[in-house]
Amino acid sequence: MIQLRQVYKAYPQAGEMHTVLHGIDLQIAAGEFVAIVGPSGNGKSTLLNLLTGIDHPGSGAVVVNGAALQTLSNAKLTAWRGANVGIVFQFFQLLPTLNLWQNVVLPMDFLGKLAKRHRRERAMQLLERVGLADMAERLPSQLSGGQQQRAAIARALANDPPLIVADEPTGNLDAATADAVFELFAHLRDQGKTLVMVTHNEALADAAGRKLEIRSGRIHADSAGRL
Repeated sequence: MIQLRQVYKAYPQAGEMHTVLHGIDLQIAAGEFVAIVGPSGNGKSTLLNLLTGIDHPGSGAVVVNGAALQTLSNAKLTAWRGANVGIVFQFFQLLPTLNLWQNVVLPMDFLGKLAKRHRRERAMQLLERVGLADMAERLPSQLSGGQQQRAAIARALANDPPLIVADEPTGNLDAATADAVFELFAHLRDQGKTLVMVTHNEALADAAGRKLEIRSGRIHADSAGRL
């Protein structure tokens, strides 16, 4: 599903180029649940941005679900991302003026793969899947943090992408709610999705199928978890 070959990434900082990722080699198979851990500022989020095509490598190859992302134009990357990747953010990123089912429909409207007449029905099915069908007409501000995160997961699944990428998805949740969100991710893995999650929660990382530790822009450790 994912192949990175000698990936480097640098950003300008104080008039000089600061290398964030140093020669990353990584393979992730379809159906894996991978947790990425490590200190802040060591390249974890940069790595996720490369996997989703939000950012480009300075050098090296990033191949995700058969597409060499570094070769695609911005327009082609946007279309590829809509069909192949669901992104879950720490701060949910739900549009505040839209209710839940409208938020879930947005990626479907963008990609246009599903006929318009079927989009609300699919949104309701996804909200049912995350236990929020009875709140479909509510605005995000009317929900708890955990409910908003589950709605964000439903939105990430809108176009049935093979890859789910999550950046600190439990960072703003209490322990019990974080566990529930993690169990939802594990269930998605069991259904064949590939999941890559950045987290500072070591207990959740240890429970994933595989844990990568990033330090100073390099893969410091790569170990199997308990799933």
